[in-house]
Amino acid sequence: MTNAREIEDLLKSCTKEERYQIFKNLRQEFSIHPIEAELNTNAEVILDAIHRGSDLTLRGIRGIIAECTFALDVAQNLIGWEDVTPKGDHPYDFLLRDTIGQVRVQVKMQRQEKQLPKIAQPTSKAWSFLPRAMYLVETQRTRGGKNSQTGEKTRPYAFDQFDILAVSLHPSTKDWASFMYTVTAWLLPTEGNPNCLQVFQPVAQQPDEYWTNAFLESVKWLRSGVRRRLYKE
Repeated sequence: MTNAREIEDLLKSCTKEERYQIFKNLRQEFSIHPIEAELNTNAEVILDAIHRGSDLTLRGIRGIIAECTFALDVAQNLIGWEDVTPKGDHPYDFLLRDTIGQVRVQVKMQRQEKQLPKIAQPTSKAWSFLPRAMYLVETQRTRGGKNSQTGEKTRPYAFDQFDILAVSLHPSTKDWASFMYTVTAWLLPTEGNPNCLQVFQPVAQQPDEYWTNAFLESVKWLRSGVRRRLYKE
């Protein structure tokens, strides 16, 4: 421990360039994350590969970061709750349970275009029912397909596939821990198909009677059984 303190003092007296050289030497011995061994490469190469990825790739990475942040900053800190999410591919990202029951949560990123938040304006015909300008979230799977038996598209989500929608507001707040929540049953349905969610949903910029920034409040809304439809009921 004495040697460590002496080294820390020496590092403080080094220039930034000298500390960086020491860091590079230490990186040859120590990995940052187990995925380096799994992929048989270093973190710098992995990060550069992500940086070189297409917009679709980066959208996927942002979505994964949002899910990880929800797990660490929200789900992990809920008192009296446990994460019982089963392994496998599910239409929800998290299955959380307390003494009352289970809640399925889907985490999505706030939609952005050209690195700017996409806004729904009440001045446009499609969003004329909104009381004010809103953010948007895209509620469909990244990849599509068709049900081999029914022929229906599998990209849209159905209302019964998750209970709470959590939207990461990082594109507008630059804070990964910033989420807005609503009850899935309150979302807008697809025109002509009331069982599926409309692709784009309006998201309040500040908490209101439809959206909250507190996860447990959204659970309270869910369990109250109150019926609403985003900005229409």
